Amino acid sequence: MKNKYFQIDKILKKLYPKIETSLNYQAPFQLLVAVILSAQTTDKKVNEITPGLFKKYKTVADFAQAKQKDMADAVYGVNYRNQKAISLIESAKMIQKEFKGRVPRTMEQMLKLRGVARKTANVVLSNAYGEYVGIAVDTHVIRLSQMLGLTKEKDPRKIEVDLMEIVPKGREWRDFSLRLIQYGRDYCPARKHPHTHCPLSKYYSNA
Repeated sequence: MKNKYFQIDKILKKLYPKIETSLNYQAPFQLLVAVILSAQTTDKKVNEITPGLFKKYKTVADFAQAKQKDMADAVYGVNYRNQKAISLIESAKMIQKEFKGRVPRTMEQMLKLRGVARKTANVVLSNAYGEYVGIAVDTHVIRLSQMLGLTKEKDPRKIEVDLMEIVPKGREWRDFSLRLIQYGRDYCPARKHPHTHCPLSKYYSNA
């Protein structure tokens, strides 16, 4: 399985020699906000919304003091904006109260925040802090890791465990996830399509 991973990763590295998250941010809290908003919403749409959002709400305290309706209006365009507005406000309140106004740097603490599951925590920890404690498993990673035969699992946490066993620990955990996500966007989207032009198609086990 590790052999297969290295062959796949070699191709991904040629496609994406340097890879960074496509979400725009200037501070850990801004990244947290962007990742929470990105659930069921494209990064492109989130990047259209966050400049105005961060102009209106500049600090953690601003988010914590916001009213739900105002926050929901500020993130208009994302799916489930009312629920996400609550998550942003409540997470900001907890960061203020329990973490001295700073986004926490551990998985255990991150998971206490409203609207934050392992995927969100992994994205923030690896991109904002360089803390590699797991692999961010989103819908692209779930679908493609199954197609590539890197896992037989369906549960995101079990898929993450499988990938952590074959992907070298460290920055590769972050980069492999980002490359797989970008590959899904550029070459192999979820919608039905011929795989003729998919650079990794020879590795697909159940396409």
